[in-house]
Amino acid sequence: MSGATFTQGSTMRHVVVMTATSSVGLMALFFVDAINLFYISLLGVTELASAIGFAGTIQFFMISISIGFLIAGSATVSKAIGQGDRARARRLSSTSLITAVLALAGISALVWIWRGEALSLLGAKGASHALASGFLAIALPSVPLIGIGMACSGTLRAVGEARQAMYVTLGGGLAAAILDPILIFGLDLGLTGAAIAIVLTRIIIAAIGLWLVIRHHDMLARLSFAEWIADLRPVLAIAGPAMATQLSTPFGNAYLTNTVAEFGDSAVAGWAVLGRMTALAFGGIYAVAGAVGPIIGQNYGAGLWSRIASTYRDGLIFVACYVLVAWAALALAASYVVNGFGLDGAGAEIVRAFMTYAAGGFIFTGALFVSNAAFNNLGRPLWSTMCNWSRDAAVIPVMALLLAGGLGATGAVWIQASSAALVGTGAAILGWRAVHRIAARDAPPAPDIPPTPAFATARAAVLVGTSDHQERADPLASAKETR
Repeated sequence: MSGATFTQGSTMRHVVVMTATSSVGLMALFFVDAINLFYISLLGVTELASAIGFAGTIQFFMISISIGFLIAGSATVSKAIGQGDRARARRLSSTSLITAVLALAGISALVWIWRGEALSLLGAKGASHALASGFLAIALPSVPLIGIGMACSGTLRAVGEARQAMYVTLGGGLAAAILDPILIFGLDLGLTGAAIAIVLTRIIIAAIGLWLVIRHHDMLARLSFAEWIADLRPVLAIAGPAMATQLSTPFGNAYLTNTVAEFGDSAVAGWAVLGRMTALAFGGIYAVAGAVGPIIGQNYGAGLWSRIASTYRDGLIFVACYVLVAWAALALAASYVVNGFGLDGAGAEIVRAFMTYAAGGFIFTGALFVSNAAFNNLGRPLWSTMCNWSRDAAVIPVMALLLAGGLGATGAVWIQASSAALVGTGAAILGWRAVHRIAARDAPPAPDIPPTPAFATARAAVLVGTSDHQERADPLASAKETR
């Protein structure tokens, strides 16, 4: 197993390497997801693309829960590694994986039962509702496999194996790239083929993650029930708030999806395309929280306070540079995306508005993610929850009520960007203050140094200093003078 690799070297280099390797794996999945939607759009049925949009919103909730366990495992394991306690790190890795599987199995079962009602709440109707329900009936039972993959990825990041963490999702992405066209077109299964491809992809992700964590690092320990219960508290202390934090984003997205649905299937299809383009273009931003977290965690466990502050700063700088480059690329590609996915009307307006103008708002979303990483790894996970839910449960609904009606189908785009700017700025400031306050509070006290004597005049100080020097140079002469 790798040691505390993040406690040495350039923090910016660690941020870039961890984010780059994490984003490659994520973007492979996002790319396949976008290609999946592109294949479905080639079938020429708007309701199919709309169904993918509604089903994707439901699955977003499930994936967000699994990310909560990734964050918890990464934070607890990396801290134990920073403290030099390998045995505890192995137990925490197992605890986070087992708990993730159990939680996701129960939640996905409930969603499977009430998937029809959930789709209706999102605004799905008619053929789109029926198609989305059939898609979820196949895909939802495989959700616990995502929990395995995410928990393993979190452990790999915690031990500093950014490249191997990338392999977990990259392997799944490559498998999906092969399976999608075969099942959708080759076997003529259409939307059903896309759902089956997702299940097979998740099996591969879980298998790769377990192979790397067990065979390469021996980072899963056999646990008794008592040991699992004992380690459950520190994991849930982070996983609970982290899941609550992660669930805020799909909640806000669901609210906006319902707003978009009022403008018809074309608008929902455009919203689905926008979601895929956002994930693909800003994969590095989605990866930055999981990348920065272990760096902060190891340095926190090792008591290296200045490195925590520099990691936070470097994360914010990386986010700003990344978003500016991605925004420029999106603006140039807007027309190609609209034409390639066959969008028109409200759907085309939504995609053009985001890719040309509103994409720059992701600077603030990235700042929020970096702040979340700091809060989660410095023992302040509820602060992440507060920031995210203030955006998705307060700012977005209020702005939707005030502005959506007058902005048309593109209103959701502007509401999303402006709410990110408002909350992201506040979270970045709060995170900056928290990092420095925690460093000041937990840093070891300065050693006691005897106070320097105060002298009435500079001349007196010089005379005393000269006398001390002479005494040290010739202690016998000093003793004679005393006698």
